[in-house]
Amino acid sequence: MNSSKFLFKNTIINYSRMVFTMGVSLYSTRIVLSSLGSLDYGIYNLVAGIVAMLSFLNSAMSVSTQRYLSFYKGNGDIKTQSDIFINSFFLHIIIGLLVVSSLEFIGIFLFEFVLKIPVDRFLVAKRLFHFMSATVFFTIVIVPFTALLNAYENFTMIAIVNVLESVLKLTIAFSVSWVTMDKLTYYGILTASISVISFLLYFIYCFKSYTEAQKIFHYFSVKTSILKSLTSFAGWNLFGALCFLGRTQGVAIILNVFYGTIINSSYAISNQVSAQFNFFASTFMQVINPQIMKQEGSGNRREMIQLTLVSCKYSFLLMSAICLPTIFEMEFLLKTWLKNIPENTVVFCQLILVLVLVNQLTTGIQSGLQATGKIKLYQIFVGSLILLNVPISFWILASGLPAYNVFIGFIMIEIIACGLRLFFFRLYSGSNYKDYYDKVLKPLSIPLIVTVLILFLINQSVLLPYRVFTTYIFTVASLLIAVYFFGLSKQEKMYLSNLFVNLKSKFLSKNF
Repeated sequence: MNSSKFLFKNTIINYSRMVFTMGVSLYSTRIVLSSLGSLDYGIYNLVAGIVAMLSFLNSAMSVSTQRYLSFYKGNGDIKTQSDIFINSFFLHIIIGLLVVSSLEFIGIFLFEFVLKIPVDRFLVAKRLFHFMSATVFFTIVIVPFTALLNAYENFTMIAIVNVLESVLKLTIAFSVSWVTMDKLTYYGILTASISVISFLLYFIYCFKSYTEAQKIFHYFSVKTSILKSLTSFAGWNLFGALCFLGRTQGVAIILNVFYGTIINSSYAISNQVSAQFNFFASTFMQVINPQIMKQEGSGNRREMIQLTLVSCKYSFLLMSAICLPTIFEMEFLLKTWLKNIPENTVVFCQLILVLVLVNQLTTGIQSGLQATGKIKLYQIFVGSLILLNVPISFWILASGLPAYNVFIGFIMIEIIACGLRLFFFRLYSGSNYKDYYDKVLKPLSIPLIVTVLILFLINQSVLLPYRVFTTYIFTVASLLIAVYFFGLSKQEKMYLSNLFVNLKSKFLSKNF
């Protein structure tokens, strides 16, 4: 019960942080665009975008460090946990230096032979590139500290730093219009400095709060076996991330070859939509992941399996509440956002959200596989399968089929990938397919069918100017009702009833 309350509290913290940071980020972008102008803002995004391409490396390393820290925390092995943190910190310093050196070397080639930047802004753009390189170093070195906070499920501190980062970015955005020096240089320096501030905050907090961080200055023991495990685990995660990146960029090139640059804008918009919804989904899993790793580390394999299945169900339900109405109201939402919608954008975005939903059916299984530590064959088979989207997309377009069939190919491949994840999870954890059917597919089927039917009826019969609000309200209401009657087990219903009674008694005691 206490564990459930703790998970509920952390989920609220994470989603509150996400809503705040996304809102501030969107508003900051609008102010910065106005202050810098379209030329300088375009230069900033061009340079920052080159650096941001390396974020997949950071993600792979983060998963690796968090897995080992959470695993040994569940195991109760504080000594090994400290060794992992220290070696991870050392490894990230080396990686950070290598990445920055590589960036600076590649930057010489890019600025001399590839990038087309106006002559009068060339030196400023190069200066900005150096600032962004520094940012990359600190964001890489931060990883062991955020992984440590995740292992201790201290999402409050992570939320505080993220909110502070957003407030600082907004303050910088407002101040750009006031400065007399070069605005792009000013913006680049201050934006880069935020990563330094974040690193210092995480470092100081972890050093004061956790033994693992305090031991950095007591002893610095580089252990080959731990470094090998961390790099191997991260390497296979990196392979999976590269396969995903290869699919995204490879299909973009193929679409360009067959249809030209216009369709690339539609594809890019659909990927932006997908990224935002996946960010929403990962916020929920960020709360569950440490518990999954700890249960595996403490030898509670059955509990780990149960958590993975429960997270599949609830992650899918949370995403359904926002994905399903968005799919049905996509045209209205895109017109409101973009005004002029490029051709194919609506259907691309609708299909990519179906892809997001299919992926959520096994999102907990992916975490469970990470917890077992046996990811080599899983990443090879699933990653290679994801890459098959590139030749399949070429065949689809070469056959003369409409471009949206590429996304149907994505969905079919993802369904097969879900099957492969279940196969490997069963192989490595000893789970069975019946449990997955009983705890995930069966309780989701009726709520999903009911909600889709209601959305279809609303879409066909309601013609109000702002029907979008009706769509979202009815989606959430119908989903909640259907889930309560058909999607919850007796234990889950009992827990909700007790929670409601407790909240009611607390409310009454405060008011009377």
